Amino acid sequence: MISIVIPVLNESENLPCLLDHLKDQIGRVLAVELIIVDGGSNDDTLALAQQFKDTNRLAVSLITSQRGRAKQMNAGAQAAKGEILYFLHADSFPPKHFDVLIEKEVAKGNPAGCFKMRFDSKHWWLRLASWLTKFSWRACRGGDQSQFITRELFDEIGGFDESYIIYEDNILINELYARNSFVVIQQPIQSSARMYEKYGVWYVQYHFWAIYVKKWFGASAEELLAYYCKHLKKPVA
Repeated sequence: MISIVIPVLNESENLPCLLDHLKDQIGRVLAVELIIVDGGSNDDTLALAQQFKDTNRLAVSLITSQRGRAKQMNAGAQAAKGEILYFLHADSFPPKHFDVLIEKEVAKGNPAGCFKMRFDSKHWWLRLASWLTKFSWRACRGGDQSQFITRELFDEIGGFDESYIIYEDNILINELYARNSFVVIQQPIQSSARMYEKYGVWYVQYHFWAIYVKKWFGASAEELLAYYCKHLKKPVA
């Protein structure tokens, strides 16, 4: 079984689209469970998730946890029944039969990985950035590409580092690269460019690079969060 874990916070606009997309793209419905982890939404996120649960044959669980993607994803993993965990952002849309593609990679002996990515934008830089995600280079990785990992390896690593409110995906990816346990599936997941559209492509890209470089030079989780909140926005799931 694959357990899809989606951390959410005030995602009433995106979540229904994602859930309908997943319903249509899953290849083996009976071998998938969907776990939606809410971090304290004050909009219609939970009501919409409940409506989907009540009207579809997918195995859906709704749970709550403390706010913060790392905490929410760890809570989802703890509740999951699957041998494979698949962590997905609420504004990222995986390709057709993504679950089957993941199962095939695990069967090949690849315990963790992601999909290459395509932004829903025609901006030339975002199209180039999307193209670069096809390669296995560590610098081309990010949480928007989603993350699959076997339960065994996830538990061995210790899950997501909850001291990180941002950059938590990259901390786990760093550990996977250190173990040579990562593969990039060459079908694209479509990710929203909403932050780039809101703040401007170059502004966002500059500050994402700055965060990456700051972590490279040893910045703490608290320092990264402070920088993110100052220059972009309060973190959301």
